[in-house]
Amino acid sequence: MTKTVRSLFATALLMTAGATSCLAGAWTQPENGIYDKLGVNIYYASKNFDRNGNRAEMPGNGTFRDFNLTNYIEYGLTRELTLINSIPFKVINNSSTTEANTTTGVGDIDLAARYKLTEGGWGLLSTQALIKIPWAYDSNARLPLGNGQGDYEGKLLYGCSLWRYLPGYVNLELGYRYRAGGPADEFKYLVEFGSDITKSLYTRLKLDGTMSMDNGARFDYSGNPTTTNNYDLGKLEVTVGYKITPSWGVELTYGPALYGQNTAAGATYSFALFYQTPSP
Repeated sequence: MTKTVRSLFATALLMTAGATSCLAGAWTQPENGIYDKLGVNIYYASKNFDRNGNRAEMPGNGTFRDFNLTNYIEYGLTRELTLINSIPFKVINNSSTTEANTTTGVGDIDLAARYKLTEGGWGLLSTQALIKIPWAYDSNARLPLGNGQGDYEGKLLYGCSLWRYLPGYVNLELGYRYRAGGPADEFKYLVEFGSDITKSLYTRLKLDGTMSMDNGARFDYSGNPTTTNNYDLGKLEVTVGYKITPSWGVELTYGPALYGQNTAAGATYSFALFYQTPSP
């Protein structure tokens, strides 16, 4: 792990140590509660992780860009059951010394449901099911917006307030994603820390990981370096948010790829506006 990454971890943990807790991840929305986030995301990569996990230049000294406007929403159907939907509108570009391609349209759509299993002084345990829908784009395009196949994911989530030790929270997730067709199935993992710094300012730190089960077809390149069939990837996300009112807020996120194999080695820069039903 680089010195810069270590510094980011240390900074976020110091923020957590001096603040009151805020919650996310495994927690469900209250009945009829809404969390809606509209994010502008810019992803840029000029390098790939090769099959040995080393960073290498893209073919033809190429670059890949993904500009997307994504709406993510959670709705509390009951206190235990939260429905989730995510829809991205994308403009992607892959350029090299020999050619350049651009594709615009709606990418993969996620539908999910999170259910709170149990809660106590030890924390909260939830489960989540997700379906990825690839019907909004042409998977045979020269530069496709996705793999063009459906994914089905099951996940177990654990959340715990750290107020007894450190003001803040921790969220842990483990899941398995079955991918129809050629792409390999995936083991998913996530570690998250978050806290309020002041009444209005908060921070969040995530390590979001994907590990290929290596049971897919070996066709690895479709023109889009982020949609290879068999890949590993670990991404860091550092977020700072500000609550303008009890319901409205904004977030800034920096998300670099830390490690991986057989996929793009880029970073995401995000700005988001969100609305959340205020607590009673």
